[in-house]
Amino acid sequence: MTGTDSESESDEDEYQTRNLKQVMAIRTDLKMGKGKQCAQCCHASLGAWESAQYEQPSWARAWSRYGCAKIAVKCPSEEMMDGIAAACEAAGVPYYVVEDAGRTQVAPGSRTCCGIGPAPVEVIDQITGPAGLFPLKLM
Repeated sequence: MTGTDSESESDEDEYQTRNLKQVMAIRTDLKMGKGKQCAQCCHASLGAWESAQYEQPSWARAWSRYGCAKIAVKCPSEEMMDGIAAACEAAGVPYYVVEDAGRTQVAPGSRTCCGIGPAPVEVIDQITGPAGLFPLKLM
């Protein structure tokens, strides 16, 4: 951060830029192996980060600069993943839904994982819940 940037940030801005995270909601109903799940989370993380660079560039820069916190959570169904994506859209949170090429364990076009953020922890927690447990409104 340059001297000019840090001088212009308020305490609230500083708090938010240092308290960002990204969540990957991986579908468990597809019964993917652990390696496949990891690969899908990586795709979701990168896709969501790329979206954030255009939609919320200050969040993307700060998340990259201050720690890149990532959390993976279980998502039991495609319907719940659709609810997560809709909640992100409504809240202005960058997200990315992975559609698999179908070369290994799942059918082509299977939607396997949703990357959420990076965004301020408080904003993501409104979508996923504070412990990464999805709120009832998404079920």
